[in-house]
Amino acid sequence: MTKHMKIVLSGSRDIPFDQLVLSQANVRRVKAGVSIDALAADIARRGLLQSLTVRAQRDESGGETGKFEVPAGGRRFRALQLLVKQRKMTKTQGVPCIVREDDTISAEEDSLAENTHREPLHPLDQFRAMRGLVEQGVNVETVAATFMVTPAVVKQRLRLASVSPKLHAVYAEDGMTLEQLMAFAVSEDHDRQEQVWEQIKDSYQNEAYYIRRRLTEETVRASDKRVRFVTLDAYVAAGGYVLRDLFEEDGGGWLQDVALLDRLVDEKLKTEGERVGEEGWKWVAVAVDFPYGHRFDLRELNGEPVPMSDEEEARVAVLREEADQLENEWSDADEIPDEVEARITTIDEEIASLVARPLTFDPEEQARAGAFVSIDTDGSLHVERGYVRAEDEPAGDADPDDDDEDLGSGDDSGAEPGVATVVTGMPGVDAATDDEDQDDLLRPIPDRLVSELTAYRTMALRDALANSPQVAFAAVLHAFVLDSFYSYSSDATCLQVSIRSPYLGAHAPNLGDFGPAKAVDARHESWSERLPDQPADLWDVLTALDADEQAALFAHCASFGVNALWEAATRYNSGSVSARTVSGRIEHSHIVARATGLDMVAAGWTPTVDNYLGRVTKPHILAAVEQAKGAEVADRLAGLKKPDMARAAEDVLVGTGWLAEPLRTPDMEVPDTDGGVTTVDPEPVPGEDAFDEAYAVAAE
Repeated sequence: MTKHMKIVLSGSRDIPFDQLVLSQANVRRVKAGVSIDALAADIARRGLLQSLTVRAQRDESGGETGKFEVPAGGRRFRALQLLVKQRKMTKTQGVPCIVREDDTISAEEDSLAENTHREPLHPLDQFRAMRGLVEQGVNVETVAATFMVTPAVVKQRLRLASVSPKLHAVYAEDGMTLEQLMAFAVSEDHDRQEQVWEQIKDSYQNEAYYIRRRLTEETVRASDKRVRFVTLDAYVAAGGYVLRDLFEEDGGGWLQDVALLDRLVDEKLKTEGERVGEEGWKWVAVAVDFPYGHRFDLRELNGEPVPMSDEEEARVAVLREEADQLENEWSDADEIPDEVEARITTIDEEIASLVARPLTFDPEEQARAGAFVSIDTDGSLHVERGYVRAEDEPAGDADPDDDDEDLGSGDDSGAEPGVATVVTGMPGVDAATDDEDQDDLLRPIPDRLVSELTAYRTMALRDALANSPQVAFAAVLHAFVLDSFYSYSSDATCLQVSIRSPYLGAHAPNLGDFGPAKAVDARHESWSERLPDQPADLWDVLTALDADEQAALFAHCASFGVNALWEAATRYNSGSVSARTVSGRIEHSHIVARATGLDMVAAGWTPTVDNYLGRVTKPHILAAVEQAKGAEVADRLAGLKKPDMARAAEDVLVGTGWLAEPLRTPDMEVPDTDGGVTTVDPEPVPGEDAFDEAYAVAAE
């Protein structure tokens, strides 16, 4: 019969703290986990949950000294030591200890065993435990303070505890990773969570990002343009629910009630469409998005920008003066107060709304045209005004010798009620023979048939024109000259090309004094003297010009269409320019500038107090001087007040050829040796990481 050895457990007793010393046999050397301060605070709140393991201290001869060494529980010992120092416990207060008397096992082994055999709590148990505390009435902040974490961490763990119990079971058995469980927490629908897990558990495509995508595929992101259009606050106020991801950046979350969102979008779009219709358009089409090419078959009206009134110009001047004062006042400050920043932003937005001029149209043309109202990519309202449908085009003038006043008035004419029909000049009307029924021949061709036939003719004409470059050049030139020299005559051409010339005067009041502006005006005046007074005579004059003259006139007219202007994409102006539009025009302007060899220095621009230096911050001034003249010269100006610095910089920069960032043309991208692309740009201004920031300074 085998005898089993009975184990003997070490006894425990309270030992005064001043009789305890930390043993050098403790194997823990690296600090990790909860800090001593946090552990001391926890002991002060709930007491010592785990006793210290100690051994009697012995002197060199082997005799006991009356003190006890602590080889296991060193962090608890230090926490108690801190509590004594903070006078939260006395030196003689008893500490629960297990006294080891078996010398066959070393103190180092005890220390190693205590730290090695410790099993951390499974994360799932931690999630459930925190949920249990909250269910008992403990608020999130208290739980966070108790366990030395932030309230956000507690909320994350509570969300994990709310995932489907079936998925908890899978996670507990290591059937899924913590990252996957976190992804499932994005939804609160247990059935949907379980459905997605069944679909992806055996698939190679089971990453956390894919789980989130599947759980949110029937929702709408808060960054969607429809949400930006109606605003998230309006959606929530209407009773909508937003699902948030507590573990990943979610861009504002996901909107679950898509039907509610669509209703809010439709209502607001309808309201905006009615407002646009009050401007006098014949029709207004409203949609979140219009299909590609929705304007291809329509004639576009040419509008004229409304000049600024004296009051508006005065207001812009006042706003710019206020902005300059704020800039000067806070230019040396390390931090600008929030209210000052908010005021500067308000000023910028108001200036942008004033300088972005709406277009006006000929009232007669506007009465037969319409507008498209949709949502831009940034969520702002996008309005495209001035498009005429084929059926709304005016009818041709009637033949003065035609005595039949009722021509085309019969009900069986084939024309749609209320729509004008084309009579004059249609083939077949004058080709009647005496034997044919005059009553049938004299009726106009139905509008729909006219549209169909002219569509065929248009397509054939496009093909013919594409095969005749010289005629194509003359036809485009003809359209350009009509746009550039003859008001309200853009309909005197069959080409739907036009020049939209942005109004630059509002953005740069002194632009007329700029050398290139004077050259453009002189060139325009010279051509005006050579062109006929009547648009009907223009074609003959243009075709009589030689090739060089035609090319020069073509380039002059095309130049009016250049728009490399940076504009703030705000919700105020009715033209509704988007950030994407501005970015696109700026990028293409660099291509054209390189092709034409644009040189802003040769054009006459030089930095002055008025046009740049007095309107930017001191770091921008110093950066300009450093780039042009070196760091040593810039350092000499660093101690000056801003007005003095700006004037000194103006003198220093004379003749250097330095240009502000918005005036520079980046070098062309070239292939590198690795097959990639390298872009060689001019040296950037320190502190200006984004090209848009530079433009914001220039546009002010």
